[in-house]
Amino acid sequence: MHHSFSSPPEILTFGEAMAMFVADTPGDLSSIERFHRRLAGADNNVAIGLSRLGFHVGWLSRVGTDSFGGFIQAALTAEGIDDRYIRADAQHPTGLLFKERAQNGDDPRVEYFRRGSAASHLTIDDARNVDFQALNHLHATGITPALSESACQLSHHLMEESRAHGASISFDPNLRPSLWPSENVMRSTLNELAGRADWVLPGLSEGQLLTGQKTPYDIAGYYLDQGASAVIIKLGPEGSYYRGNLDGQEESFTVAGCHVAEVVDTVGAGDGFAVGVISALLDGRTAHQAAQRGNLIGAQAIQVVGDMEGLPNREQLLALEVDQPIG
Repeated sequence: MHHSFSSPPEILTFGEAMAMFVADTPGDLSSIERFHRRLAGADNNVAIGLSRLGFHVGWLSRVGTDSFGGFIQAALTAEGIDDRYIRADAQHPTGLLFKERAQNGDDPRVEYFRRGSAASHLTIDDARNVDFQALNHLHATGITPALSESACQLSHHLMEESRAHGASISFDPNLRPSLWPSENVMRSTLNELAGRADWVLPGLSEGQLLTGQKTPYDIAGYYLDQGASAVIIKLGPEGSYYRGNLDGQEESFTVAGCHVAEVVDTVGAGDGFAVGVISALLDGRTAHQAAQRGNLIGAQAIQVVGDMEGLPNREQLLALEVDQPIG
């Protein structure tokens, strides 16, 4: 595999990308004849969003040597993502998913064909060439450790090594209960990984399920006690809640959400939110500005059908921030 970057990536994400087939029309998937293909995967959505904003981002994964693996690589390199850590696996297929065309802002139903996929065979060995010296930031999700025992070990390894080399780490729990053997295993694994991150980005209901706490204040407290420096909680249309000590002293506040005229597809909102928060913090903005940019980009993501098609480039972001002045 060739890549056009001489220097290694400064931001790294890792996990599973899939070829996604979205129904052309609403209705039960069993009756749909026509689909169109797009790219799916939480961590590569974040990689694309950060790359569009001008960061040098790498994505670490395995894809099959099938046409879908080729599609994923081509789509990511077209987005300017450094592909040096993508491994083609001739033994295992690329995962697929089929997604309903949702109506009225409902969460679309999704069916996965990903068991035994190339990415589920990720191991610590896949990280052996990673240049951690060059790394400024690592973004991890709770989906990758759910793929397999070896992918879970890789998640731990990347977070440990990144921290040891002084990179900041963000973690989005991205709960996918159907991928885990049990809720308890999910909870204990994800809380342990969250404890290795600097910035934890759960949704409110995810945070409640993982920590057993009810309020945003107490959910944040749970992770701050584990060593996080900031917890930014997604409140859906209500916006987001921040509690942490990024700007020198502990503070907490809620930032109202952005008005969205029409919700087309809710998938990808959390990834857009992560792109906003991470990019703002890496740009040296305040916690308040980071939460606001998270809301802003999250709102862009839900106004389009694909998971990442609504993520802005730097020019578009500047125009949006002019429209919605950042506090």
